[in-house]
Amino acid sequence: MNSRSLPGLYGLDSLNLPKHIAIIMDGNGRWAEKRLMNRIKGHEAGSGAVRTIVRACREIGISVLTLYAFSTENWQRPKIEISALMVLLNKFLESEKNEMMENDIRLNAIGQVDKLPENVRKTLNRTMDLTGKNKGMLLNLALSYGGRTEIVDMVKIISQKVKDSKIDPDLITDEFVADHLYTAGMPYPDLLIRTSGEMRISNFLLWQIAYSEIFITDTLWPDFGKEELIKIIYDFQNRERRFGNVG
Repeated sequence: MNSRSLPGLYGLDSLNLPKHIAIIMDGNGRWAEKRLMNRIKGHEAGSGAVRTIVRACREIGISVLTLYAFSTENWQRPKIEISALMVLLNKFLESEKNEMMENDIRLNAIGQVDKLPENVRKTLNRTMDLTGKNKGMLLNLALSYGGRTEIVDMVKIISQKVKDSKIDPDLITDEFVADHLYTAGMPYPDLLIRTSGEMRISNFLLWQIAYSEIFITDTLWPDFGKEELIKIIYDFQNRERRFGNVG
């Protein structure tokens, strides 16, 4: 038997795991509406799914997990919903920091985090500082994040360096651009998952997902669990990734 086919945890090929999984967590509101609950209850249930998937990815051996938690467009939602989301985020950060330490998970945030409420920023920074030396898995929370905004910020930084004669424009490469994104130093996502069945990427990691394998599931985020995640990874392992080349 070829060593590459040796099964790892849950029958997955341990040598062909996606290094980086990115997830658009969608469907909290519809999950609540189906149960005649208000949307806040859906977000609360969604927090439980976050906990489940973070644990599962750490157990499976995923190196980087990026969760689309709050977009730049989400600031347009009703104020009461935004306030509830911020309370849930703060509560999640407080409640999960010990487990992150126990499981060697480092927390990071990407996006315009300066726009978050002060109490949330403080909790976020404390948790990132606490977990800063952990090496088992990197958990990225995309907060007040927008892919177009990230690219605009990158262009501003690089153009200023050109203006200041710190770099030669002819030396700007794909790798140079990547080093000036929020995700600098991280591998690009191998696998992008979107829950709730919507067929769009919603301004998420626009540069980074150029060659990501995409999987859309009809499952609403609060119902998304470990078993389905494993099935999706298995599907990923049976795809041929060509990156524009001939198979």
